[in-house]
Amino acid sequence: MAEEASPTRLTFILIVLVIFIIDFVHALANPSTPALLLHSLPVPAMVLPLYHSTPNSSSSTFNSRRHLQGSESPRRPNARMSLYDDLLRNGYYTTRLWIGTPPQMFALIVDTGSTVTYVPCSSCEQCGRHQDPKFDPESSNTYQAVKCNIDCSCDNDRVNCIYERQYAEMSSSSGVLGEDLISFGNRSDLKPQRAVFGCENVETGDLFSQAADGIMGLGRGDLSVVDQLVGKGVISDSFSLCYGGMDIGGGAMVLGGIAAPEDMVFTQSNAGRSPYYNIDLKEIHVAGKQLALNPSVFDGKHGTVLDSGTTYAYLPEAAFLAFKEAIMKEVNSLEQIRGPDPNYNDICFSTDVSDVSQLSSTFPQVDMIFGNGKKFGLSPENYLFRHSKVHGAYCLGIFQNGKDPTTLLGGILVRNTLVTYDREHSKIGFWKTNCSELWERLHVSPSPLPMPPTSEEKNPTAETQPTVAPSGSPYVLSGDLQIGHITFDMSLNISYSDLKPHITELGEFIAQELDINTSQVNLVKFSSSGNHSFIKWDITPADSTDYISNTTAVVSLPCRIATSVYQLFNYLLDDLLFPQAIVSRLAEHRLQFPVMFGSYQLIDWRVEPKAKRTWWKKSHMVVISILVVLVIGLLVSGLWLFWRHRQQTVNPYKPVDATVTEAELQPL
Repeated sequence: MAEEASPTRLTFILIVLVIFIIDFVHALANPSTPALLLHSLPVPAMVLPLYHSTPNSSSSTFNSRRHLQGSESPRRPNARMSLYDDLLRNGYYTTRLWIGTPPQMFALIVDTGSTVTYVPCSSCEQCGRHQDPKFDPESSNTYQAVKCNIDCSCDNDRVNCIYERQYAEMSSSSGVLGEDLISFGNRSDLKPQRAVFGCENVETGDLFSQAADGIMGLGRGDLSVVDQLVGKGVISDSFSLCYGGMDIGGGAMVLGGIAAPEDMVFTQSNAGRSPYYNIDLKEIHVAGKQLALNPSVFDGKHGTVLDSGTTYAYLPEAAFLAFKEAIMKEVNSLEQIRGPDPNYNDICFSTDVSDVSQLSSTFPQVDMIFGNGKKFGLSPENYLFRHSKVHGAYCLGIFQNGKDPTTLLGGILVRNTLVTYDREHSKIGFWKTNCSELWERLHVSPSPLPMPPTSEEKNPTAETQPTVAPSGSPYVLSGDLQIGHITFDMSLNISYSDLKPHITELGEFIAQELDINTSQVNLVKFSSSGNHSFIKWDITPADSTDYISNTTAVVSLPCRIATSVYQLFNYLLDDLLFPQAIVSRLAEHRLQFPVMFGSYQLIDWRVEPKAKRTWWKKSHMVVISILVVLVIGLLVSGLWLFWRHRQQTVNPYKPVDATVTEAELQPL
């Protein structure tokens, strides 16, 4: 017969279980023992970039990446940078550049037609309101003004060098030249470099009203960022741009050389032909049929110029008329409608196609034929833009260049195309690809994104020191960081009355862009000023279960018990950290919204620490759980004692040799 458990033994087991639970919960709450969280439990470790590694790790980083890419020969490093914004909504693409020490971040339009990089100076009184604060030279420990010399234009007092740039759309920029440390972000293998740039004192036209802070000049010239880096010998004489497709936006940029894909189509680019990046265009085909044009039509004035700072494409009169006629002939069954802007005579067509990938079934392919006989094909998204007011309608993004015989090819023509400006070999290459997946398609491992700061400085990125992407683990985890919520203010160029019915929808888009639940995005404040709306949002943490892996590891029995208890008490974790992507997307202006919301500007954002909780708030669930276990244990013990007592009463046990008293017989 099996031996029955005594109440003492049962109580002992319950006490051991309670002690185990207390120790386990203590291990979860104790940041000094992270090994249990990282190794014993099936929970992925989340590392936020709180402290950047030292720059002296750059050499090991570069060598290890070369090994990963399968290249044995050493090459110069390059700066890999992300592109933001969209052609239709903004008219340009921007990248992020950090200037000064500590670094101040700026959103700059990438422009192959400009030869100088400039940002608004803190002393500028004739500069517009842009998405980042102005550059403050006095806040930079490494800034130096470029003094007047024989190689530059000087101010009236002949103290400092100055610059002045004017553009075709009647905008202009002027200011003083300065030299400082320029950083390219944590995607870059290239260490921060000293470079000369413009500190604006006057802006006019579109430069005054645009959201972007300034221009990053990639053209040919002594003040170009590319020329300065090449002159220092830190990069090869090449750079690449990759613009995102229709409705996607963003993209990528590389300063320096990359391994060209095997099927990249190259054409010659004659630096002596013009100061701009030109290509040797000879023919244009529509639906496989060559336009009846003399090849010299593409060689007028500056020739065929590739300009990333121009939104659309502009052809000489004869070329445009032939192109328009060929397109109209191919889509004669489509209804032609008015364009979105009554001030322009846009050529637009109404279709039943809403998916960009299906446009090729309605619109013809266009091919560019170069002087070397190579052909580069353009899909409809490379010569069409979406009608902003009519669903399923598209308009030609190629126009007549007035009476100017120059052929000007803007950003629309190279959407979802990697364009390599190989200046060293005087050629430009084109490769159709998905620019949002460029690093994967080039088999390059992307570096981690920089972590935005939490402090409120004059420039919100002053504490984000972009350094060379380190090898191994790039950041040191600080166990003290506990993010409670993130708040940010944004303005949209849409009126209050137009936005109010769609405010909930906007919140859903924000959640989608940040890859979080809709319930985490909360509207705090909604106001307006003229045709602009101002909104404050608050992002709160999701339930801690969102950060627990559902996969089950093969572990020992104690670990499985620990895992089960952990899942029971997972909400006790204090380190509910936001994903790095949330603050990175906010800081780098990577939120993409439908056209109906217009363009937005991020005014301010901050990371609020997790509110400190009292001992009772932190431990009340633990205490309650222990009390519940004790009560259940006592209840079980009481029921067991009651059951034993009842068994002894119903079935009394007598020894075999016990004396049994006989009952006295009653008289009959």
